[in-house]
Amino acid sequence: MNARSLLAGATLGAAVVLALLAGAVVALNLRGETPIDEAARPLEATSAQIERGRYLALAGNCAGCHTARGGPAYAGGRGIETPFGTIYASNLTPDAETGIGRWNADHFWRAMHHGRSRDGRLLYPAFPYTSFTHITREDTDALHAWLRTLPPTTQPNREHDLGFPYNTQAALAVWRALFFSPARAEAPADAQPSAEWHRGAYLVRGLGHCAACHGSRNAMGANDAARDLAGGMLPGGKWYAPALDAASESGVVGWPGDEVVALLKTGRAAHASVTGPMADVVYRSTQHLSDEDLRAMATYLQALPPRPEPSPKPAARRNDSLMRRGEGIYAQQCAWCHGERGEGLPGVFPALAGNRAVNLANPANLVQIVRHGGFPPATEGNPRPYGMPPFGHLLDDAEIMAVPTFVRGSWGNAADEVSPRDAMQR
Repeated sequence: MNARSLLAGATLGAAVVLALLAGAVVALNLRGETPIDEAARPLEATSAQIERGRYLALAGNCAGCHTARGGPAYAGGRGIETPFGTIYASNLTPDAETGIGRWNADHFWRAMHHGRSRDGRLLYPAFPYTSFTHITREDTDALHAWLRTLPPTTQPNREHDLGFPYNTQAALAVWRALFFSPARAEAPADAQPSAEWHRGAYLVRGLGHCAACHGSRNAMGANDAARDLAGGMLPGGKWYAPALDAASESGVVGWPGDEVVALLKTGRAAHASVTGPMADVVYRSTQHLSDEDLRAMATYLQALPPRPEPSPKPAARRNDSLMRRGEGIYAQQCAWCHGERGEGLPGVFPALAGNRAVNLANPANLVQIVRHGGFPPATEGNPRPYGMPPFGHLLDDAEIMAVPTFVRGSWGNAADEVSPRDAMQR
């Protein structure tokens, strides 16, 4: 056999392998899908179904992504940062040309459950269909019915700002083949866990899509199933969503259930308060949920297997001059509210001594609060929350590094000092 024949054979073999791989990718992307009746008319919804859909939209915080700042409700246009570029949320109003006015219930179900648009295009997982795939058909029909009652808004969808190859359907198909599988309907266990636990799991893992922020991700942006709620940096690298399965971060194992409900309902509890991106979630979403659903979420979160805490590290070595500089600024700017020894004022100003948000291994949240301020949400149960003013206009990067370093190393706190790179995050 000559060299030309060998080359032709190798080329044919490579082509066969590529064809098989392409076929596998296509097959994996069509798992569980059924044909769509394109001619089907929208379902005639009952008033109860529409009201249920309104509630589900709150539970899923749909407005949080699909309403641009200052823009029409649910008309899309908000940019969502990812490590691969910016994804722009779509128009969910029933406008026939730019929204979902021509979508029937099957189209909507396919988008939620399979991550595929009305025209068959694969959707980017910035729209968290990897979580929404757990939502029942009954609930997607109700949500679709309510969205159809919104005022139609003509607002064309913006083109995503993604570089090659992330802007291709082929790359997205490969990603989905590797990391996405649509959920299968499963009957709840008839013994333990309880029905309340199952409802909480449905809300946390499905509608609430908590793993979209609190889940760890791999280099390709896919959630790590083994570390579903183990914490992670939000896109943009400014905020860290603490782990929900670790007592040293945001775990609630051992909390009274009423305190977990209060935190989700009002943004404040005896052990903690919310700020940053989570304040927006409480404001737009969880404060509007029923006490029964909040208690179910609390039951599920409290039942998460606690992640082993890391072994104590040797005492961190600290830059003495940085500590002194931070101490001076703290005495001038911070002690008025948080106390000379970080003791705070119960119910008003949070204590910094022993505060687990202060002691997180990742100091990103503390830096952002010093720079931009910390504001809990205004809720019915806490209509006038105390907030912390921003200091970014008063302190330079070196000073913003010094203050958190001092706080993280004082009054029994033992977290690492803040690095210049951390302090420069805007």
